[in-house]
Amino acid sequence: MAYDPTSLRDLVDFMARALVDNPEDVEVNEVVGEQTTVVELSVAKDDLGKVIGKQGRTAKSMRTILNAASTKLQKRSVLEIME
Repeated sequence: MAYDPTSLRDLVDFMARALVDNPEDVEVNEVVGEQTTVVELSVAKDDLGKVIGKQGRTAKSMRTILNAASTKLQKRSVLEIME
């Protein structure tokens, strides 16, 4: 499946919906600051473990992908997973 993100928010939304059992409960907010964009991800309580992964590996991978995409767009971004 090809994906063409128009924003970092859409990218995180796409990744999170692919991982969880309840994709309708995925919420992504983008807070744009002067130097850094904070992407806040919130999922259903049951899906939190799927997004974080064993020892945080899935979350780390999502952050790595977000970092690569934001570098390509010449921006700085941080992924916050809300509980």
